Order: sequence, then structure tokens, then C-alpha cells
Amino acid sequence: MIVRIMGEGQVRLADDHLTELNKLDDELLTEMESGDEAGFRRTLAALLDAVRRLGTPLPDDALEPSELILPAPDASLDEVRQMLSDDGLIPG
Repeated sequence: MIVRIMGEGQVRLADDHLTELNKLDDELLTEMESGDEAGFRRTLAALLDAVRRLGTPLPDDALEPSELILPAPDASLDEVRQMLSDDGLIPG
């Protein structure tokens, strides 16, 4: 799966990492719903760090279609709300 972090680029991520990412995504959704700004910041950073750690960066000149688009690290709570689907940022 190709994942884009807005403002950073793309990484190739094995599908078997989705379970770990979904746990963070569920936590992020809960914090957003409760308006927990500090928790939201912490969990968004953890989610993006996990994608960077588990994935392999694609070259800057590669333009693969992204199957998943994640917000930039400095995205606001409202910006991330607009990106959400019923499943959160990560389907499943």
C-alpha cells in the first residue's frame, strides 16, 4: 500500500501493519470526538511516526497513486476532521 503524508511524501507500507495503525487511528478518532487537543497531537504524531518507521520512503520523483492520505504533522483538529471517513483516517 502507498501512503502519502501531506507535506512530506509517500511511503510503501505492507498491509500487515494496518492493525497497528488502526489502533492509533481509533485512539485519534476518540480524542477528536472528545476535543482532547493534547491527546490528538500526541496520537497524530505517533501515527505518523509509525508510518515512517514501518514504511519505506519512495523517491521524491516517484508519483504513485496513494491508497491512503494522512494529514501533515501540524494539521489542526478541524483539518483532520474534514479528512475523516466513518472508519477514521485508515479504513478497516
